Amino acid sequence: MQKFHKRNRLLVLCNMVYKVKSVTPLSEYRLSVEFVNGAVKEYDVKVLFDQWEAFKALSYIPGLFDLVKVEAGGYGISWNDYIDLACDELYENGV
Repeated sequence: MQKFHKRNRLLVLCNMVYKVKSVTPLSEYRLSVEFVNGAVKEYDVKVLFDQWEAFKALSYIPGLFDLVKVEAGGYGISWNDYIDLACDELYENGV
């Protein structure tokens, strides 16, 4: 089964196996992401600072990076209403 998830005016397809179970902020703007299928991946958020203006706030607002949380249903993660990542992005680009 697949679920469609709308984020930042883009329609992103999230496969059920990629749903996020938990996320932990690490040093150097990295995340440890655990998925419901048992996979654990590390995702480097720094690469997004130059690609998306909203992500730069994670580097200069004290404590914001540590506020990361799993979105309802596990279809992504977010820091606030403006900064979020879809589950597929985390799974496919995490190591």
